[in-house]
Amino acid sequence: MALQLFEVNLKARDDLALGRFWAEALGWSVSGGEPGATSVAPVDSAWPDPAAVRVDVIAVPDPETVAHRAHIELATTSAAHHAELVERLKALGATPAGAGRSDRPRTVLADPEGNVFCVLEPREIYRDTGAIAAVAVDCADPRAMARFWGEAMDWTLHEVTDDHALLRSARGVGPYLEFLRTPHLKDTRHRAHLDLAPLPFDRRRQAAEVARLEALGATPADADRDDFPWTVLADPEGNEFCVLGPA
Repeated sequence: MALQLFEVNLKARDDLALGRFWAEALGWSVSGGEPGATSVAPVDSAWPDPAAVRVDVIAVPDPETVAHRAHIELATTSAAHHAELVERLKALGATPAGAGRSDRPRTVLADPEGNVFCVLEPREIYRDTGAIAAVAVDCADPRAMARFWGEAMDWTLHEVTDDHALLRSARGVGPYLEFLRTPHLKDTRHRAHLDLAPLPFDRRRQAAEVARLEALGATPADADRDDFPWTVLADPEGNEFCVLGPA
């Protein structure tokens, strides 16, 4: 089994403008690939290093119709850094988006296209993640989600309760994957999902990983789009994600 978190996929009307926002926000480099797709990656990063998780911005005509349940959480190292980062993000075009959960100190913002994200107050556990502390997913059952995703990517479980689960690459680098028990899931409107990549990166491994994920409980989510080099699946709670393949 070899499957790795490759990128967080965001939707936007103007992928290049939003890519530039995230590059400045994270201090990363931005590059354009195919028309309508802009990638943002840590400087000098090299996939398949698990610490080199990227942000990929994809242009869609009407991003407001997309409703996923994942969002990015940014790390800070001190109270002063938290305040400075929030102000810098606002100067770049981010706007306040809510108070957040009282048990998880953070500032909730939206990027210029309305994608919600959080700036966390400093926590020791996120001291070595880099700019992105975690990708957080709203869910009904964090324990069940941790079981599925832990097996899907062979990640290590660090914390788990009825309300919260936290996983990370077995190599102990890069961002965490966080599951938060959230009421009223239908009301959330995040526009992000995870893209996973098989190792080695070829069609045979992609097909094998898709079959393995379906055996774990994933289901096909976009069977009509068979002309793309990725497979869209949904986890047991209906969160869509992609298994990438070579073009």
